[in-house]
Amino acid sequence: MQTPLRRAAAVLRDALYPRTCLLCETRVEAEFALCPACWSETPFISGASCDLCGTGLPGAEDGPARCDDCLTLARPWDAGRSVLAYSGKGRAMVLALKHGDRTELARAAAHWMARRARDLIGPQTVFVPVPIHRWRLLKRRYNQSALIARHLAHGTGGRFAPEALRRIRQTESQDGKTGPERFANMQHAIAPGGDDLAGAEIALIDDVMTSGATLAACSDVIRGMGATRITVLTLARVAKDG
Repeated sequence: MQTPLRRAAAVLRDALYPRTCLLCETRVEAEFALCPACWSETPFISGASCDLCGTGLPGAEDGPARCDDCLTLARPWDAGRSVLAYSGKGRAMVLALKHGDRTELARAAAHWMARRARDLIGPQTVFVPVPIHRWRLLKRRYNQSALIARHLAHGTGGRFAPEALRRIRQTESQDGKTGPERFANMQHAIAPGGDDLAGAEIALIDDVMTSGATLAACSDVIRGMGATRITVLTLARVAKDG
């Protein structure tokens, strides 16, 4: 129960720093929340989805399923979940987190990802972010995937392993590349870092999945480090026709 002093402090805080929607200036009840209008326009993935990449599938949810891409490509991980389709306000949210210094979005992303993957993660999970090259980190000042992974570990009681992987080669941007070009671009780009992953259950965290080339390169290295299970968690999934 809040004391009168705490209630007064909360009223003062709300007056000085009003809680607003993550995507607009509308007042909201809780921190890091969306207003009803933005929520209705945000393409959350619900119902049936691919059990390896998280993309939405037609029809009702009825056990594990695979999308066309995951039936065609060998995925070096065991399961996957994604929260949003990479379109509209979903795309805007990812870009704001990645390039717009909207680091507070990482907390909301972690909350949604934890709910989406509640059957796959827990206190036993080691959360590993997809690494970015040191020069890109110097320019951007933060790794958005690491921010999400840290919040996920804090919320679930799992272990945050930010140094588990290293990006040892500065790759070209994946934008505009075909699927095969994306996979070729990631060859020999990821290496083990300083964390021991032998015998661990891993949740590999990234902001968005397109072809899966980056996640595959990371998963191959993680598997080589002795991990027993790899779950891929992304904030957004690019649809094949997106």
